[in-house]
Amino acid sequence: MVPVAGSVPELSGLGLLTWVYPPDLVDRVVAACGRAEQRRRLLPARLVVYFVLGMALFSPAPYLEVLRHLTEGLRGAGLWGGWRIPAKSSLFRARERLGPEPLRVLFAAAAGPLADERTPGAFWRGLRLVAVDGTCWDAADSPANDKEFGRPGSSRGPDKAAFVQVRMAALVECGTHAVLDAELEGCRVGELTLSARLVRSAGPGMLVLADREFLGVRLWRAFAATGAHLLWRVPANRVLPVQERLPDGSWLSRIHAGTDAKKRDPVRVRVIAYGLEGIPRAEESGYRLVTDLLDPMAYPAAELAALYHRRWEIESVLGEIKTHQRGAKVVLSSKTPDGVRQQIWAHLLVHHALRVLMWRTAAAHQTAPDRLSFTDTLRAARRSVTASPGIFSP
Repeated sequence: MVPVAGSVPELSGLGLLTWVYPPDLVDRVVAACGRAEQRRRLLPARLVVYFVLGMALFSPAPYLEVLRHLTEGLRGAGLWGGWRIPAKSSLFRARERLGPEPLRVLFAAAAGPLADERTPGAFWRGLRLVAVDGTCWDAADSPANDKEFGRPGSSRGPDKAAFVQVRMAALVECGTHAVLDAELEGCRVGELTLSARLVRSAGPGMLVLADREFLGVRLWRAFAATGAHLLWRVPANRVLPVQERLPDGSWLSRIHAGTDAKKRDPVRVRVIAYGLEGIPRAEESGYRLVTDLLDPMAYPAAELAALYHRRWEIESVLGEIKTHQRGAKVVLSSKTPDGVRQQIWAHLLVHHALRVLMWRTAAAHQTAPDRLSFTDTLRAARRSVTASPGIFSP
């Protein structure tokens, strides 16, 4: 198709981005969020969505460099026409018009479990392994961001930390490193509060792994009510009396909603204690886990203890997103709360796209997704976007 003067590049050939998030899906999401433009613009909503994804993919490149990456292939293919690179101020306004909601909705539409029974390491005894955890993002120091998100106190005294922080809780599929769901709030909101919202993405056939700070009856019941099974670490000071000793050395006990004498709202759990190398007294100095998988024959304690280390997969996922993809110690540049949320959802969308590519590549070569290099995939994705020309529409 020959471009006409002043026509707008729809950028429907952007390598990985348009492969995972095709233009028709982006258009539906934009329309559903009420962001479709009423008049023809130099920067239509679809282009702005891909531009924000490009910001995450090429982070921490500045605005105009990102846009040049997205349009690099147009000139060589003779598709540039009369369109011009917009001013930085126009990009600012276009991002404000779009807002964070289309990115959030696009992530909700695209995210979900990737692994099947053939994916190595994704299942244990028929249960899909997932993990929940939280992290914080540093955001630009602006009055609006400070008011919306806050900042943690400093360990060096009454002074506040240097950067505004956004707290995120995430649910991750361990075998593929795919983020299944996420919640964002200011740093004043605790991980447990955010994690409770993630139960919407848990369900039967899952085994949810979590660290010791998550152990509480309310959150435990919320996840268990979805039909998912649980394997969570126990805080060192938690007392778990033996009610029944099981043949494999684990025992049945109860956790309670309160610490008072009434011991309200008890939940029956199975406790698994195991030692670390060089620590002989496991119950006092090693790890303790609790699970709702009460049958020691169907779910052996030794296997569950060995399985718990898979929880650390979520730490690797957060490192992929915040260190390799965003860039180490890079601060989110947006000075408005909506802009910050938009950037975080864009990073999650780009990570999901990378993980879809890695999962499919691993499946084609009959290997585990975690055998592939995330950084190599990131570099390949950047090349795919820069090399694939967009398509003009008249």
